[in-house]
Amino acid sequence: MRDILPQVDRWLAQGQAIAVATVIETWGSGPRRVGAKMAVAANGEQAGSLSSGCAEPEVLSCARQVLQSGRAQLLNLKVSDPSAWDAGLPCGGTLEVWVERLDPSLLALLRAAQAEQRSIATLTILRGPDELVGRKLVVQEDGRVFGSLGRHDGAARAGADQAFGQARCLRLSLASEGDESAATEAFIDVWTPAPTLIAVGGIPIALALSSLAKALGYNTVVIDGGTAGAASRYPQVDRLLPRWPAAEAPIDLTASTAVAVLTQNPELDEPVLLQALASRAFYVGALGSRASQARRRQRLIEGGLSEDQVARLHAPIGFDLGGRAPEEVALGVLAQIVAVRHQVSVPSPK
Repeated sequence: MRDILPQVDRWLAQGQAIAVATVIETWGSGPRRVGAKMAVAANGEQAGSLSSGCAEPEVLSCARQVLQSGRAQLLNLKVSDPSAWDAGLPCGGTLEVWVERLDPSLLALLRAAQAEQRSIATLTILRGPDELVGRKLVVQEDGRVFGSLGRHDGAARAGADQAFGQARCLRLSLASEGDESAATEAFIDVWTPAPTLIAVGGIPIALALSSLAKALGYNTVVIDGGTAGAASRYPQVDRLLPRWPAAEAPIDLTASTAVAVLTQNPELDEPVLLQALASRAFYVGALGSRASQARRRQRLIEGGLSEDQVARLHAPIGFDLGGRAPEEVALGVLAQIVAVRHQVSVPSPK
């Protein structure tokens, strides 16, 4: 959604009605992931893409119908192998797309959550009783809930918690045993804020790492250690701090935060690791040799962390790409961060 927001804002300022199409399932080789979106304005303008091919005309036609009727539709786009290439589905496949009219109040909730760097989940009923289809429940990561699905609220909130934990969109059955509405099905769309990378340590790797992360859309924070001239060395960093904040004013480490500790100084890095490993940060890594990591892990356990918390530590940090230049090491670190964020199988922390 983030990529089409500028265009959506322009349309809203013009007073146009907007339909939003969301990929909720793919089979075969669909080029866009579940959760990808395309917006269509009442004047026919389009923002975003779902298939990069001939599937779009059918989505556009459906969007026009939704804008006229106000009733959401579930659209199945099946592409046979002979025509798959032209449709943007290289090996053939199927897209299932939910098309609905944009609710500006939902967009306002999304913006508020983004401003607070919080995730938000929207649960939409896809199939079920007519009075429920299209209904939504919005759950924020801090537990606030907007809307109601009646007796399905409990299952919906549990599903939202699961989606937050996995940081991905989910399909969900809301039927309970013996429930006559067994066909009730929902889609949970998780909207996460831009990820944040915190690099701890005023060394050349931190400069290279923050530059690479910025290019990938990360918010960047560098803890420089108070060295002279730090501001001039990090012109691209969103936030530069001389030290890790004290316990009474901690950095908010969310499920969209990655922490890379690069100091190799136990007195500086271990207080950071104690907080980061106990937080919801999706990635925590630390520079250092394997021998030093073994000693560090023992000190972290003695400092009050559990075995499971310490096992989250990626150390030595990053993928070993063979290079030793700061930029090469930084590339290996960022590659590991991206892999963990997208839940790609990576070697477990040792």
